[in-house]
This record gives sequence, C-alpha cells and structure tokens, in this order.
Amino acid sequence: MVMLGRAPEYPLRVFCRRTAPFRTAFEETRVRPVLLAAAIVIATAAPVAAQNTRLPDIGSSAGEVLNPAQQAEYGAMTLSQLRHYGYVLDDPLLEGWLQTVGQRLAANSDKPRQSFTFFLLKDRQINAFATLGGYVATNAGLVLAATREDQVASVLSHEIAHVTQDHVLRAVERAERDSVPVLLAMLGAIVAAQSAGSSSNGDATMAAIASAQALLAQRQIDYTRANEAEADRVGIQALARSGYDPKAMAEFFTVLQSTVRVNQGGERERTPDYLQTHPVTVTRIGEAKERAVQLEGRTAFAASGGSSDNLLLPSGLHLTGAALAGGGTGQFGWARERLRVLSADTPAAAIREYEQMRAKGPLDDARGYGLALAKLQANQPVAAIADLEPLLAKHPGDLWLELALGEAEARAGKAEAADRRFQALLTRMPRNRPVALTYAQVLAERGGAAAGKRAQSILRPLAAASAEDPVFQATFARASEIAGDPIRAGEAYAEAEYLNGRPERALVQLENLKKRQDLDYYARSRIDARIAAITPTVLELRRQGVKDEVLDRR
Repeated sequence: MVMLGRAPEYPLRVFCRRTAPFRTAFEETRVRPVLLAAAIVIATAAPVAAQNTRLPDIGSSAGEVLNPAQQAEYGAMTLSQLRHYGYVLDDPLLEGWLQTVGQRLAANSDKPRQSFTFFLLKDRQINAFATLGGYVATNAGLVLAATREDQVASVLSHEIAHVTQDHVLRAVERAERDSVPVLLAMLGAIVAAQSAGSSSNGDATMAAIASAQALLAQRQIDYTRANEAEADRVGIQALARSGYDPKAMAEFFTVLQSTVRVNQGGERERTPDYLQTHPVTVTRIGEAKERAVQLEGRTAFAASGGSSDNLLLPSGLHLTGAALAGGGTGQFGWARERLRVLSADTPAAAIREYEQMRAKGPLDDARGYGLALAKLQANQPVAAIADLEPLLAKHPGDLWLELALGEAEARAGKAEAADRRFQALLTRMPRNRPVALTYAQVLAERGGAAAGKRAQSILRPLAAASAEDPVFQATFARASEIAGDPIRAGEAYAEAEYLNGRPERALVQLENLKKRQDLDYYARSRIDARIAAITPTVLELRRQGVKDEVLDRR
C-alpha cells in the first residue's frame, strides 16, 4: 500500500494527542489509545505485495475508525514528530517547488477537494509514503534518482491515489485487526526504556521501534497487490491530466529496476526502501507503458476536438492541445541540485560529490548552481559569487540564482549589493515566501536592532498565512529578538517548538514568558490562549507516559 520500507524512528510521539472519540472508546485500558494510533502510523508504512489480486473492498468501514478531522490531526502530528527527530528538510525554495508539483496533481486527482501537504525528508534512500490527512513525504534520494520532474510527479500521483482511494484508511482497519500483538510488545519496550531514566532512553526506544517494524514486515508482505495496481492506474490518470508525461511512471520504474541490478548480491537493506514496498516487475512496467500509450491517444483525441478523460470536467468542454500541454515547473534541475547539497552530510561532502561529477565531464548549469551553493554552505561566499554571476547572466532574473547570490554577497561583506538585490526581488514579488524568509535570515545574521526591525517588517505580511510554518516562526523569533521585542520573540520561539513536535517545551516557554511584568493586556491574552490550547496535548502526552527527553533530564 503506502510505502515506508525502513523502520521509522519517529512514531512514538505521533500517537499521543487528546482525541475524544479514542478516549471514550478505549478508556478501559491505559495503552489502547496509543496502540490504535501506533497501528495507524505503522499501517501507513506497510508494504503491499503478494498473491491476492482481488479488487479492494468497496464497503470498508475504515472511515468509521477516524473521521476527516482526526485524520488531519494525526497527519499533522506525524509531520511535527518527523521534524522533532530532524528528518524533515524545511527549505522555502524546495517546499515551494514540491507544493507546486503536488498541488497541481492533487487538483487533477479523483478528489480535488481533498487537502494535501507535501514535504521532503533528508534521507537519501529512494522512498516516499502517504499517511493520514493527505500528508505525503518524499525522500531526497527519490528526487536525486529522478532524471526529470515528470518522474517525481509520477511517484507523487501514485501516493495521492493511495489517499484518494482510501487505502490508508483501510490499512487502519487492517492494522487494528492484525498488528496488536506486535504493537503491544513494542509499546512495552518503549515504556520500559522511557521509565529507565537513563541517557540511553532514545536509543532503546529506537531499537524497540525498529525491532517491532522488522517483526511486522513479513506479515505485511502478504498483503494484496490490488491497492498498488489501483494506485498505479489512478495515479497515471492524474499525471496525464496535470500535463505531465504519462510515460514517466514506467520510465521511473525502469530506473528503480536498474537500481536493484546494481545492488544484487548485497544485503537486503541496500535495496531502496521504495522497492521493498513497491516491487518493480516486468509486468508492472509493461502495464504502465500500456496505460501511457492509451492516455496519449486520448490526449491526442482531445486535442483534435474530442473530450478529455478527466471526468471532473464538464462533458461539453473541449480542451485544445495548448491547454493539455502543461509541462513541468522548469525548476527541477535547480531543485534537485539544491536538495543534493542540503541533504549531504556536510558542505564539504557536497563539494566532493560535485568534484567527482566534474571529473567525468563538464557540469551543466544546474550542477554548477549546486556546486556554488555547496561553497556558500561551506562559508566560501567569494568563490560562490564567482560561480553564480555567470550563471545568472545566462538565466537573468532566475529566483534560485538571485537568492543564492544575495546570500553570498551578504556573507562576503557586500551588504549594500545584497540589500539592493533583495529589495528588487521584494518589489517584484512582495509576498514571496522564499524571498521574504531568505532576506529576513540574512538580516538576522547581520544583527542589530535596525536589521531586526527591517526583518520584522518584511515578514509581517506573511504572518497570517504562516501560523503553522516553523521556519517562519523561528525566523520571526530571531528578528524580534535582535529588534528588541522579547515578548514577540518568546511567543514565536514557543510556536516554533510546538510545530517542531516539542509541545512541552513550548508550554514551558510560554509559562516563563507569562511571568514578565511588562506584558500588556493583549500579549497576556495571546499567551493565555496558546497555553490553554497546548496544555491538553502536553497532559495527554504525560498520561501516556511520553516525556520530552530534554526536559526529563533536567
């Protein structure tokens, strides 16, 4: 079904949040709410393969296990806990690119009103997965393995189909029925490790989770391939409707198959996670190719005046070839190389990677950008400028290059040049998130009250839409701090902690902030409201025996 082949090292905190229906239904034991949520998260990681090829059940009762609001809640918690353990790659430019691709596919899915959130993980294993509430994760390794955006889009469309076809919800129902004995053992190990009170608690917890996932693996392999086939079929339709090349799905399957050949003879964990959960066979590739041919035929028919295969469009609407052409964002090259740099172990490692590429032949413009970015990350701004300026001359006005050059100029001591560049970008794109956040971070690095106030003014137009954006909250907190606004800084720092999966630390910060004597009525009211909103989550975590590892050591 959905794919997460490697043992997840994050699920414990995902399980715990006050959810009234669970509390009333499972109040007879202390562990059942945690078990159900654990089943949900593990189920979204379950591989799907094997012998049974019957169609999925139409009348699944899984929708009764979690309502849409609860699904969204658990999806958001999953993301916050992935952030807590440092798995998420929060970068404004990359997020913007991925959301553009993902939302375009979602709008052309079978459920265009379904909410989706797309995010990147730093791991270079080839993997992706969907979980409750329309949350879809993509590993850095999957993007790096792709040769064009259409291939990444094919994976996203497949994962979107897992959500729209209710495969995730069916997994909840199945996990509750099949996985409780394993989950009981896992929970016992986790609680025992936490109660030990030693500095090794985290390692013991991770080992317990990994062991439980390994025990689950063989039973999960016996699940039907029907969901995978359905996700391929539904996903490729959304891919074509969105203007992407439907041949990209089979194309990427072939890339993955070649990865298996390279890894033949090695240990199992060398096989990409995606392939452990999504076995690629000649039959599957052939079916994807056949569907692509059929879809291209329909597109050609629609372009000549026939009707589109998108059943969501009015039957009398005829699309022209130009309307169907679509195409990618044009940003894939920049995105892949930026991701290569930010997912590398160190900037020096990224530079070595590009040097190895250059030894085999000249770097193209995208990889030249990646090398310049790696130099910038390695605190070599002058060298980065030397690489970026000729690239910008070839691609005038390109946002990815402009932002990198502005950062390099600021770090090279060319503050006036950087300010002119960023101001021109703000004038051109006044509410652009990457521009505002990058410039605000540059100003925060510069320091001083004036720079802090300028950063605050740049960020405020984004505030209303950034309540759940941890990068915005952390950046606004730092800007407010150097601007001499400790109350706003404290509120934003607490919000960043909460969004990064640390609600107890957020509560401690807010309680300390509330003790200040200089709070006015409005600030006190805001803080009281946030304390009231966060407290139930913290109490539920404590009730479940889940503690903040940092606060617990104090």
